[in-house]
Amino acid sequence: MSDLTLQNVRKVYRTKGRPEVEAVRGMTLTVRSGELVGLLGPSGCGKSTTLRMIAGLEDVTSGDILVGGRSVVGLPPQRRNIGVAFENYALYPPLTVRENIAFGLEARGVRDRDAKVAAVAERIGLTDILDAMPAGLSSGQKQRVALARAVVREPDVLLLDEPLSHLDAAERDTTRRELRHLQQELNYTTILVTHDQEEALSLADRVVVMNDGVVQQVGTPDEVYDDPANLFVAQFVGEPAMNLVDGVADGGKVRLSAEVVVPVPVERAKGEVVLGVRPEDVLITEPEKADVTGVLVVYEDLLEYGLATIALPGVEQRVVAQTPPGMSLHPGDETPLALQRERTYVFDKRTGERVR
Repeated sequence: MSDLTLQNVRKVYRTKGRPEVEAVRGMTLTVRSGELVGLLGPSGCGKSTTLRMIAGLEDVTSGDILVGGRSVVGLPPQRRNIGVAFENYALYPPLTVRENIAFGLEARGVRDRDAKVAAVAERIGLTDILDAMPAGLSSGQKQRVALARAVVREPDVLLLDEPLSHLDAAERDTTRRELRHLQQELNYTTILVTHDQEEALSLADRVVVMNDGVVQQVGTPDEVYDDPANLFVAQFVGEPAMNLVDGVADGGKVRLSAEVVVPVPVERAKGEVVLGVRPEDVLITEPEKADVTGVLVVYEDLLEYGLATIALPGVEQRVVAQTPPGMSLHPGDETPLALQRERTYVFDKRTGERVR
């Protein structure tokens, strides 16, 4: 397998009579051989454009893309030895599963096509449906066929474009585990594009969080979740979402309202800030141990855990606390809360950057 390197890659769309659109803004990234890196972000953030530039389906405005140390910018897709599994599967309806998998090999005049197709089909679990037509396949089976077609060519780099987006919940869980097992077994250098944070955090060795064409943070799933670089990453990564409350910081404390002041682990924070704390780090506690006391608005028992929504005195934003399941809580109850201080984050309100 080969390293994949992006060096200050930009993509600008120019249409006559319209303003330029800079879809990717100077992206620099190295994906190590055998590593799976997830590009995570909302729709329109530039992740799919990045994938298409790597594949050769979009021209690069500036910058360079190297596979195994060799620039592929300017090479047509068929000469890059990059496998792509598309979001919509892109299967040929008149062809059988076997013919779909072999299509690229046949176009390139590869010998031993039948043996290669049979080997990949067995590994991915498609042997029993090789003679079936795409119209008769489930979404999960179509996704596996698209994956088989991408890997049968033994690519240097494998690109996965929203591979689980069209699957139902049960198929998504099963296919996600199969996909990770297969990638680890085959050891392909892999880019996964997704807007689904669960998909990225569970599959990827490292996650690249993108917004508006800019890389916001690169790190392991734990680093991105536990150590967000800025307000966007804090907002976007995590379910339930991080609590974010406006306040004013001074000397290791943040004032959320005239009645509410909470301690934070950042002494140098000053002025207008946003306080961030994840619901699992907001604990319902005894009054004498509380950092703040609020009033319960609603309690949701989700069987695996509970979510308590609490209004704090004089604070516009409500706070959500994650609880063990089955707690007896009622709207209107006074609710004392303790914040896990070492997992309480402070962000500069103007720039959105983390204050450390």
